[in-house]
Amino acid sequence: MTLRIEAVSRRVEGEAWLSDIDLTLEPGRLYVLLGRTGAGKTSLMRVLAGLDRPTRGRVTEDGRDLAGVPVNRRNLAFVYQQFVNYPAFSVYDNIAAPLRRRGGTRAGIDARVREVARAVRIDAFLDRRPGALSGGQQQRLAIARALAKGASLMLFDEPLVNLDYKLREELRSELRALFHEGGQTVVYATTEPDEALQMGGETIVMHEGRVLQTGSAHHVYRHPASVRVADIFSEPPMNVAEARIAGARMTLGGVELATPARARGRIEGPCRVGLMPHRIERAPGEGRVALRGPVLLAEVDGSSTFTHFEAGGSAWIARSEGVHLMPLGAAFEGFVNPEDFYVFDTAGDLVAAPAALESAYG
Repeated sequence: MTLRIEAVSRRVEGEAWLSDIDLTLEPGRLYVLLGRTGAGKTSLMRVLAGLDRPTRGRVTEDGRDLAGVPVNRRNLAFVYQQFVNYPAFSVYDNIAAPLRRRGGTRAGIDARVREVARAVRIDAFLDRRPGALSGGQQQRLAIARALAKGASLMLFDEPLVNLDYKLREELRSELRALFHEGGQTVVYATTEPDEALQMGGETIVMHEGRVLQTGSAHHVYRHPASVRVADIFSEPPMNVAEARIAGARMTLGGVELATPARARGRIEGPCRVGLMPHRIERAPGEGRVALRGPVLLAEVDGSSTFTHFEAGGSAWIARSEGVHLMPLGAAFEGFVNPEDFYVFDTAGDLVAAPAALESAYG
């Protein structure tokens, strides 16, 4: 089943919720919708599900226009951010419900129910009612029912957002394996860049109802087409500063450094440059230039420290491993390699990306 979203726009009370969306979703592929709240992810999935109709454009399945096909005749499963379960059914019967509607042997249904219950860690609660489960367990139940259905199109709208961190990590791994084995078209929405990278698949970056960029998760992360994509696809956001390039030299406020090799000859004059927070080092090294300025804020997140500081007239964030507490106003010194900078034109479009990119994601 190949889904085509063709020039789809949706307006509600004069406001554009989706604008000129063109996408092709192939069977057996995972597509991750990445964007902040309000980006249009849920609106797009509702159109795909047939819950809402586009104001303009169409959705086709293998060339057939789906405009007249009701939701209950579509082979899809939809898991919402807020779980939806049958309160009068046991956990077992919730998962079994779509299988019984489709038909099958009692043994086959039982095996499938127990398989997906184990996958999402609720096999110990099969005899309970949903009301006896925690919120996180109820969300896992909703996921299990969708997986059991085996629909050709599976839509997941931030399904792990209400779960604790450890369980989210475990379920991401399980879901990736289940998606890979199932052969369905899967559309998975998230606001979290890390989740998009960990889920893999094809990433569709959205903002204000528009698709900004598509491609493999790692390619989009490493080669954002614009400052906006870079801002959405990094947490904390990529450092972006105004700069000026004159041949082989580049200036950032009062800081002068070499123009990145890949940008030479491709842009002159005013531009914008970007730098991932983890590329600001705490120690000097060959080819590195110092950024110095006062600390604005130091945050500890697990085993990492995010130091906000000012240098060259711009605000920066440095991500360092370990705990490095610094008082406000203390002098901070970070070291950067010019070749680690992204270069964007004044409109925010990518001119050059670093030649060699190292990250926690390979």
